[in-house]
Amino acid sequence: MTQRINYMAQSPEFFKKMMEFSNAEHNSSVELKILDLVHIRASQINGCGFCLDMHVKQAKINGESELRLYHLPIWRESTLFSPRERAALAWTEILTKLPEHGVPDDVYERVRGQFSEKELSDLTFSVMAINAWNRINVAFKTVPGSADAAFGLAKAGLS
Repeated sequence: MTQRINYMAQSPEFFKKMMEFSNAEHNSSVELKILDLVHIRASQINGCGFCLDMHVKQAKINGESELRLYHLPIWRESTLFSPRERAALAWTEILTKLPEHGVPDDVYERVRGQFSEKELSDLTFSVMAINAWNRINVAFKTVPGSADAAFGLAKAGLS
């Protein structure tokens, strides 16, 4: 696979702002373990190889188990995810594949039962961010693993 254009070099001001936006997640009220799952699941849905590769490696570095990573596409059937994680994954999926008539009340209520208003707001911004990254990396065919050195991802032991 060959990258189409280097959007980071072509639009450095936008790239910098996106990085700042994403780095704000470090202050999120939602735990890192859930954010890792959200990033991976949205990237799977959107078919973003670059982001999927990156976030699986980050999750491993952050202590995520391989079995849970393997079960992520089947999270509804798996017994490995907590109700809070399931709610975050449901929210991720509904916002990533936004239905024609918006988010159904039952989905919102289920998710709201697991997250405070602040947490749900923070989670929503995280879903927005990963979907934006997915779209630009899919559009320009960013090569999976090409940023491992820049982001210290070799520590995952998956390269």
